Amino acid sequence: MFQPLIKPDLGGASSDARIYLRPACLIDRPHEFDDACLRIADTMLWFAAWHVSVRDKDAVKSAIVLVPELDDWIAAMPDALAEAAAAQRAATQRPRGTLQLGERTIRLGEPQLMGILNVTPDSFSDGGKHVDQAAAIDAGFAMGMAGAAIVDVGGESTRPGAPLIWEGDEIQRVEGVVAALAKGGVAVSIDTRKAAVMEAALAAGAAIVNDISALRYDERAIEVVANAGCPVVLMHAPSAKSDPHEGGSYAHILFDVYDMLAERIAACSAAGIARERIIVDPGIGFGKGVADNLALVNGLALFHTLGCPVLVGASRKRMIGALDNEAAADARLGGSIALHYQAAGQGAQLLRVHDVAETRQALRIWRGLRDAALTA
Repeated sequence: MFQPLIKPDLGGASSDARIYLRPACLIDRPHEFDDACLRIADTMLWFAAWHVSVRDKDAVKSAIVLVPELDDWIAAMPDALAEAAAAQRAATQRPRGTLQLGERTIRLGEPQLMGILNVTPDSFSDGGKHVDQAAAIDAGFAMGMAGAAIVDVGGESTRPGAPLIWEGDEIQRVEGVVAALAKGGVAVSIDTRKAAVMEAALAAGAAIVNDISALRYDERAIEVVANAGCPVVLMHAPSAKSDPHEGGSYAHILFDVYDMLAERIAACSAAGIARERIIVDPGIGFGKGVADNLALVNGLALFHTLGCPVLVGASRKRMIGALDNEAAADARLGGSIALHYQAAGQGAQLLRVHDVAETRQALRIWRGLRDAALTA
């Protein structure tokens, strides 16, 4: 259970205790606060306090600590916690810069859109809509015109209960679409967990790999990405097996997801994937209930302390239907925009969406509000 944290508690933390710093108390006018606030990476968001949590055995204690006071709290921590806290603070402030995807430069100072292009007959929302290659290519170009910085092409459904398909069939579905879009100047991501599909798509012109298993499903995948030198999205799912939704049981959802992503970043870095090429995704909807998903969206700012760009994909997810009278997948536009607007407000750099034009409009309003707050 959660309990209040006070500074004297820190000295009694066990050697297994873990600390989590989450940016809190976002502010509109940082220039009025001098050194009493910090910026989240190179986003348009500043914050005045940290939500500090210590997880020790089965208990979590938390406190709100003002930005200028964190040094005193760090001084009261055992060495391991102090080093972790200092590293998280530094990682939060580190600029994320740009993604270089072929000839395209994607700047991460404000939220960018990744359009979802499923070339599948059975995806939960748009299955069968783009199985014709020409239609898929046209849809990909339309997403780019509507404001998608990246088009994410997938050839295998990962909805709950979806069958696993042979990698050769998956390659056949995506290769021509990726090649055509890349040749036309679109920055293309390949949504797959299979090394052979990654290789074929990268050879066809894809510039980024998006793996729902965080490079765990296929033992060759981490080597393929390292050798390619391309950016990679590491998503949280409770299982790296055929069904990524199985086994979703959590003691503390926000911290459990964070710990898994931290472990995968370390493993990928050790395998030769540069940290600046890693993007993290908390995996909304994958082996998580409605309460889990809401906790992840509300606590999203925590993931900035990993030092990587954050991607959120909540588009048309079941949680929206659960909160709105079981609305069908094609009737979840409002909920999708609300969730991604909330993610943008917590500094998410990439939003993976079906409805590009509508979300782009929402982000323009978000940007206008931020500009007004910062310049008024």
